[in-house]
Amino acid sequence: MACTAYMASPNMGSACFYGDIKPLSRSMKQVRLPSKSDTSSSSSSSSSPPRQQAVASVLATPISSSSPPPSSSSTSCPLEAAATTSVLRPSWREIQGCNDWEHLLEPLHPLLRREIVRYGEFVSACYLAFDLDPASKRYLNCKYGKRKLLEEVGMGDSGYEVTKYIYATPDVSIPMPNGAAPCCGRWIGYVAVASDDMARRLGRRDVVISFRGTVTSPEWIANFMSSLTPARLDPHDCREDVKVESGFLSLYTADEAASSKFGIKSCREQLLSEVSRLIKKHKGEEMSITLAGHSMGSSLAHLLAYDISELGLNKFTSKNDSIRDIPITVFSFGGPRVGNLAFKERCNELGIKVLRIVNVNDPITKLPGVVFNEHFRVLGGKFEFPWSCSCYAHVGVELALDFFNVQNPSCVHDLETYLSLLKFPKKFQIEREANLRIDSFIHKARDLLLSAQNLNMQLPVWRNVATNVVSLIPSQRS
Repeated sequence: MACTAYMASPNMGSACFYGDIKPLSRSMKQVRLPSKSDTSSSSSSSSSPPRQQAVASVLATPISSSSPPPSSSSTSCPLEAAATTSVLRPSWREIQGCNDWEHLLEPLHPLLRREIVRYGEFVSACYLAFDLDPASKRYLNCKYGKRKLLEEVGMGDSGYEVTKYIYATPDVSIPMPNGAAPCCGRWIGYVAVASDDMARRLGRRDVVISFRGTVTSPEWIANFMSSLTPARLDPHDCREDVKVESGFLSLYTADEAASSKFGIKSCREQLLSEVSRLIKKHKGEEMSITLAGHSMGSSLAHLLAYDISELGLNKFTSKNDSIRDIPITVFSFGGPRVGNLAFKERCNELGIKVLRIVNVNDPITKLPGVVFNEHFRVLGGKFEFPWSCSCYAHVGVELALDFFNVQNPSCVHDLETYLSLLKFPKKFQIEREANLRIDSFIHKARDLLLSAQNLNMQLPVWRNVATNVVSLIPSQRS
């Protein structure tokens, strides 16, 4: 199983194609990005006049620090007029997927579009801050301290404060190009929490956990470990039928503490500890937990969302002694399948909301389980195969984008391509903005991967996998 590194196109030529939605399936929603005329016509006709008047009165109310939090019993918020204001307070539950984004995807609602881009920028920050200079003391770690991270990557006005850095230790031992330790913790992302002012604007205290995609050699190898294994994350109920991809589980649970007194704890332990601390700190407030990741990072986001929910860390007792859940939402950009059908069903039972933003020409989103997946497990819709429990399955609702560049097929998996498609529906804008966002990081990432491939490693799969993955990309257009 392979997830490509963050790689943008240095020359996004004119041979670019993007189009409409694919046919809907029963278990997955695919929608196209609407044109400006589509959006305006839909927003003007999607609600009745009385409802619009009610919404307008709500939005006209100024927000102050003493304003009460939104009612927890509200399951739907009229979003038609909400796009005219920067305040998310009246509609945040729907934007976070409380109704599985029903009526918000086709056409894509402007407010939801903006929020998807906003969380995508948090993921982009992981790449911009990741140090790939072998001569640097921070090599394969974050370039900046927690207080400066968002400011240094141009997100100083995001309204969030970084509270913790997250490191992952691939359970794979291969030499690194510059002689660095092959299996030590690498910076994988960060946890950030909304400031007081931002919390008032959002209508809740939002905790964001952002993950980058595959970059280092051990991460690549871990991603190739394409086999299903029981997750066993809840010690009180192992649920042997719930299985996930072994390479992703390894990245999530492996640690250095077992071999070194001063080793880094597992990615899982770091995250659960910080999430628990933040929930306790902001007890009594309206909260949301938002996980965002690209490629491999989206897989870690899936695992963390499942882990938090399975352990019940997001449950709390309200003032009237009722048990409530803090909403957990995953925004996945170019993510692969993570687990089997039982994993998908359990995520649904736990109320985890996943919005998968997918380029239909991105081969990574079709892995693992190119053949044995959610579409293959039932014959003719009537007879289930005995091996259905071993089939991979996507989780959540899919928002399908369509982009392809003949001159540089690798850009179909680039995070900046995804964000440009959302921000700039017009082709010339996508090309211009993508070119402006090219960073030296991309070239360094390529150099790192090439140098790893040139190592004398007895891993035949490593030498062939790049060719195999790239060969999948042009086939998406056939």
